[in-house]
Amino acid sequence: MKYPFLILVLIMLSCGRGKKYHDETVAEQSESELIADILAYQNEQNESFKDPETSPLPDRFRKDFESLDFFEPDTSYVVKARFVRTPDAVPFLNPTTTERKTEEVVYGIAHFTLNGAEHQLEVYQSLDLLDQDEYEDYLFLPFLDETNGNETYGGGRYIDLTIPEGDTLVIDFNKAYNPYCVYNKKYSCPLVPRQNYLRTNVRAGVKNFLKD
Repeated sequence: MKYPFLILVLIMLSCGRGKKYHDETVAEQSESELIADILAYQNEQNESFKDPETSPLPDRFRKDFESLDFFEPDTSYVVKARFVRTPDAVPFLNPTTTERKTEEVVYGIAHFTLNGAEHQLEVYQSLDLLDQDEYEDYLFLPFLDETNGNETYGGGRYIDLTIPEGDTLVIDFNKAYNPYCVYNKKYSCPLVPRQNYLRTNVRAGVKNFLKD
């Protein structure tokens, strides 16, 4: 998850941690390499949640934390999307879970096939982050799907991406993560635009977080 900002601090608050870039060559990897990459990602998430310096969890939850609840790695959820840039898109203010709003622009539209059907998602660039070198090629993909409110968090999940060189964008839904406000209400998290609702079950990535 990695994205909120009251300058750099709130940036880390809304999406989760910092960005996690996805290598465009991931779709060319073998099945075993993809699985290993997903498992490494899950381990990285768990270690971050255990670390008091990086964990969004309040101490009372972190002290007994062992692992996030992930779906089993599934390479069918690693998709290669046709990426159509939208250079004339008008910036907009996106609401968050607090009174704060983030200034976003639709950088492009990702078109892909998932679960036997065609889908598309808007991919955003945060104008608030453009003056920071670390985020100059960062793209933000929030989405909703039919698992929300049941197997996954009702407000949707996030995926971090990087600007591709060409017109292909690899999206690994196994790396979908929860907004940090799922774990701690002190965080300010961008709401997922309704147009980014996938009419399918995305059983990949992190599941809902149950405190009890």
